Amino acid sequence: MRGILVPVLAGAVLLGAAQPAAPPDSPAKFIKVDDLKAQLDRGVRIDVIDVRHWDAYTDLHIKGARSMPLRAVEARAPKELSKTGRVVFY
Repeated sequence: MRGILVPVLAGAVLLGAAQPAAPPDSPAKFIKVDDLKAQLDRGVRIDVIDVRHWDAYTDLHIKGARSMPLRAVEARAPKELSKTGRVVFY
């Protein structure tokens, strides 16, 4: 019993001390696939970023999407993405 109690208490302490994530610098909004397609079909300028691994991107991606694996977004986004335009990550 004691062997189980210690890990459970340690887990409770760690979870209780966890802080919520800070809000993003810019508000995140969600868009439905149909809405994104309609906007792209109308010619609305949107940076579409595929955050999956390269193999998944090369297998199938949204036409015009750029590959930026999730692990690279923090380093690449400030240099490569518009700060005033629309950006969709998937």
